[in-house]
Formats: sequence, structure tokens, C-alpha cells
Amino acid sequence: MSFTVALVGRPNVGKSTLFNRLAGKKLALVDDTPGVTRDWRSAPARVGGLSFTVVDTAGLEDVTDDSLEARMRRQTERALERADVALFIVDARTGITPLDRHFAALLRKSKTPVILVANKAEGKVGMTGLYEAFELGLGDPLALSAEHGEGMADLVEALLPYAPPEPEAVEKAAVPAKGEGEEELPVGDQPETDEERARPIQIAIVGRPNVGKSTLLNALIGEERVLTGPEAGMTRDAISVDWEWRGRKFRLVDTAGMRRRARVDAKVEKLAVADALRVVRMAQVVLLVVDANQILDKQDLTIARTVVEEGRALVIALNKWDAVDDRAMALRQVEDKLQAALAQIKGVEVVTISALQGKKLDTLLDLILSTYGQWNRRIPTAQLNRWIEGVLDHHPPPLVEGRRVKIRYATQVKTRPPTVALFVNKPLDLPESYQRYLIAHLRETFDLPGVPVRLLLRKQKNPYADD
Repeated sequence: MSFTVALVGRPNVGKSTLFNRLAGKKLALVDDTPGVTRDWRSAPARVGGLSFTVVDTAGLEDVTDDSLEARMRRQTERALERADVALFIVDARTGITPLDRHFAALLRKSKTPVILVANKAEGKVGMTGLYEAFELGLGDPLALSAEHGEGMADLVEALLPYAPPEPEAVEKAAVPAKGEGEEELPVGDQPETDEERARPIQIAIVGRPNVGKSTLLNALIGEERVLTGPEAGMTRDAISVDWEWRGRKFRLVDTAGMRRRARVDAKVEKLAVADALRVVRMAQVVLLVVDANQILDKQDLTIARTVVEEGRALVIALNKWDAVDDRAMALRQVEDKLQAALAQIKGVEVVTISALQGKKLDTLLDLILSTYGQWNRRIPTAQLNRWIEGVLDHHPPPLVEGRRVKIRYATQVKTRPPTVALFVNKPLDLPESYQRYLIAHLRETFDLPGVPVRLLLRKQKNPYADD
């Protein structure tokens, strides 16, 4: 068992820095600009032998209307209600502010236990603010420096009373999972194992700003997990949510909207886009959400090409379909643009949805599972060699300097995406045009639509050559 620790406080007191310190990774965006964090996010933490879930929240503001700050505050309050203990963080360098006093009064009435933390307390500069923190009525403050890792032992000691008791019998350690990217292929065409099926499918939700990515995530899981609204660029941190549908586990990751690089000026937005690209590299299936009224513009296609280059499976969701007037024309535009710009991965799954109205979400998930299955496909070596023999009979490689390149053997060496190795006598002489032909023929023969397929050329060692 574990317990949950929520980090709360006004903006720019170091919550995200402490979150990254406890998680052991730079998961949350950190910047001197107040209000970088907008949605709450969680991660497993282990400090001083203590394991728990840490939750980073948006900075608390004294607003209760329908503004963005008020919606951020409601998200923080929701995370606080779910936590077992909260760390109320104040800035020891700045000292106690009226906003700190206001929220300290509210936290004293909260059902969630609160531990007071004076962050940025390194050196003499923070001592005044540390002493001022006693007036908040939340017990003795812990002096901490999240940036430098000072005071972590005291924090662990303060959290110990909230940790569940250790079980009497130590459970057998689980076998560590393989990397979520490419993996070595076992011999033969083996079905997905129970262990593989038990792991969540990593789905990154990407797209331009204000196309409905966060609305879609909320519609899928059935709750207001991330902030939504008319403001573009609302999501900054990549927010991960574990979810289950029809017995299958998913890890949905909502990302920041990605604009064209030339339009990205703000430092925080640059960090958010970099974080979104990191999520794409770690994902298994990437769901590209497109505004159906602005179908597949240049930036959409740039994102799609990035997904393919990273070897991820791609599904395209045309959101806001309920607002489209000429639907037949819109679908023709999608088909034409995909044919022109993404010819290397023919057959990308495209589904029309309305995240706001919750329409065709089951169809979307079915397509995601189907695409994931193709991306994870294993083809027996015998079938591959029969295929390459047929290809060579009907369309052999072109002559190079009067001699023909010989392809002797084919085998699949990796999945995620499907990767086939060809053993060739002269790998450098096989033209790229012929390699593209082989990939297209392979995709058609073994029904691999919409997923990247990679071809590796390897030179077969001559057994008679000198060592």
C-alpha cells in the first residue's frame, strides 16, 4: 500500500521543484514565472525508504469566479480532497504573505492533515521567513530547500506517521518491464503474453492549441481531470492519467498544444512543447487531435510526420465534427492531404468525433487498440522468406554496375514498430526506391496499415573470409 501527498501553496513557492525532487525526475515544468503549473499531476516517489504518490498542484489564488485562476483553484481543491496528507509550502525568502495567511486559515479547517514546509530556506536569507511561518497555526514549519535537496530527512520523518504499516510478508519483487519503446523479438509469431496485456497502453494526445485535447481526455475518463476552456494553450505540463476500458488498461497523457516553431516565443511554451515531444517519444500510440473545421493544416502534418519518424503508431481524430457542415468534402480533404503528405504510411486510421458531446469515443478506442495491435505485430520468419522470394521473382532489384544485388534472407528483428532485417550481399547498393517498394509491398501483404515499418539492411558474413 501507499499514501498520497499533495503539494499546495500560492504560486511560485517551489511546488514543482519539490515535486521533481521527490519523484526523482524532471517531470513538472519549472520556471520563475508564477502560475506555470495549471493542472494537478501525480508521480510515484521514494525518499529515505518511504514510498508514496506525490501530487503537484496549481498555485492557490483567492478567486472564486469562472476565471482560469478560479478553475485552477478548484482543481487544486479536488486534488487536496483525495490526498492523505498535504504539504503547505511557503517561500522562506519572501516571508509570509497575506495570501499565505488566507489559505492557511482554510487549510486549518480542511479534513486533510497539513504539514507546513518553508521552502527556499537555505542560508541566512530564509531564516526570517521560517520564523514568520510559526504564526500560521499549522505547527512547526519544516526548513527545506527543494532545489538543493536540504531538509529531506526531516520531511521523511514528518511523513512517517501517515504511511500505512508495512505488510508482514514481503511480496516477491515483480519482474521489471521491458522498455516501452522498441523491444527484441522472440522467435516465431507469438501472441501477446498475459504480462504484456497487463501493462497499460501508453497513449499520447497531441495536436495544435485549442483543438479539444483536454476535453477529449475528460470525456474518455468521465470526469473533469484537466482544465478546459476557450483559452488557447491552457495545458502546459503533460498530464498522465491511468484508466481502464473494457478490461484493457490505458495511460492517457494530455500534452500542450504545439504551434509552429516560428510562433513559439515564450520560454514556458517552449518548455511545454519540448515536454510534449518527450511524451511522443515515450508513447506507443499517438492520438493526433485535429479541429474538423481546420483540417490537417501544415502544423498538423508536421506533428504527424514527427510521430512517424519516432516510430510511434498514429491515429487521427477529427474533433468538433458536430460543427462541420459539408462532411463529405471534409473527408475528401483529409484523404487528399494524407495521400500527399503521409504516403509513407498509407492507411492511417481517421475517426470523426465530438469530445464535447461524447460521440464515437468507443469507435476511437477500438481503432486505437487495432492500430496498437498492428504496431506490435510479429510476423513468422518462414512467412517473410516466402514473401521475399515472391517479390524477387516478380520484381528483382535493379542492376548496379552490371551486377544484381542479392537478397538472401529476411527476418523480423523488432516490434514497436515492425522492423524487418534483410541480409544482402551489397547493402549499400540497394537503391532507396527499391527499399520503399519493399516496405509498401510488405505493408500490403501482411496488412500493416497506418503504422511505421522499418527495413534494416545487413550484410551476411562470408564464412570463407579470413577473420
